Amino acid sequence: MTEADTVVVGGGIVGASIAFGLARSGESVILLDEGDIAFRASRGNFALVWVQSKGLAMPAYAAWTQRSAKEWNDLAAILRNETGIDIAHSQPGGFTLCLSQKEVDARLTKLQQFHSQPNVAHFPYEILDHDEVKRRLPHIGDKVVGAVFSPLDGHANPLLLMRALHSYLAMKGSEYWPTHAVEIIERTPEGFRVKGGWGEIRTAKLVLAAGLGNARLAPMVGLEAPVKPSRGQLIVTEKTVPFLHNPMVTIRQTNEGGVLIGDSKEDAGFENVTGTGVLSVMADRAIQMFPRLRHLNVVRTWSALRVMSPDGFPIYDQTSCDPPAFVTSCHSGVTLAGVHAMTLGPALAQNARLPETLAAFTPKRFHVPAN
Repeated sequence: MTEADTVVVGGGIVGASIAFGLARSGESVILLDEGDIAFRASRGNFALVWVQSKGLAMPAYAAWTQRSAKEWNDLAAILRNETGIDIAHSQPGGFTLCLSQKEVDARLTKLQQFHSQPNVAHFPYEILDHDEVKRRLPHIGDKVVGAVFSPLDGHANPLLLMRALHSYLAMKGSEYWPTHAVEIIERTPEGFRVKGGWGEIRTAKLVLAAGLGNARLAPMVGLEAPVKPSRGQLIVTEKTVPFLHNPMVTIRQTNEGGVLIGDSKEDAGFENVTGTGVLSVMADRAIQMFPRLRHLNVVRTWSALRVMSPDGFPIYDQTSCDPPAFVTSCHSGVTLAGVHAMTLGPALAQNARLPETLAAFTPKRFHVPAN
């Protein structure tokens, strides 16, 4: 029988970021990972640290993402200094490019709605016309009508982030157990027994960060995580000379030189496949934005399943009695990695309770009767 202060179920970016905060606070952590049979959203994401579109209809989410963007700088520095791994994080500001005046007007309307919300955390942004976008991004095409720019947006390399987080955990004495799918969780007076075909582990504190798997696991500890998949498809080109230093909401050039293109949201259940219909539309819009992309070869396409709640916002919840168990579900694991590592993980270690700032994110919001 193995024991740990805290067991985190889910070895992706969300689970590893929370485990980082726990381990940095001195707790012994075991990170359980289903293995490569999992859907692996952490290895199929667009890797934006994005602020400018987060929080319409939930001001608490705007504050949470903006805080995370700030915390990202400390997280990247700690990982670089402790592990020697540069996760290619930068915060040069991000653009949302528009190919018609209708798109510009729609974006402006959403921004006005966002900033008119009571108690919302405002963020700086600019509405740019074609000439100003061209001045800042010389390689845009003539069909770009305008853009929204926010200096708070950035991006990172998600695979290097995963590697750095796991390296840090190993340095702190925490353990990563791959191919350890969880089948049963039982509550005991002292904590929890987490079981699978691999055996059993005992812990006084449990964190569920298993993505889509949370829907099955959360009820075992008296919690809920009503999440479902939303498929996104991505394209990556061959490496080319650096020409795009700022991330776009649908296009970004990685630190290694390849260009990522991603602009789809599909209700396709658990069917995790690509299709030329969606990919061709994405490629066409990308070429209209940056005509030079038409000359690059596509080296890979893939799809990944986002972890989506009914309203699209994260879910954070905890058991009402001890021993404590927590559930975390979100589709912006990279954006929120900063706050998960630097705020949430330490709070769970020090207080064994969620921060008060997360009260708005419980699944109780889904049970409020509509007026």
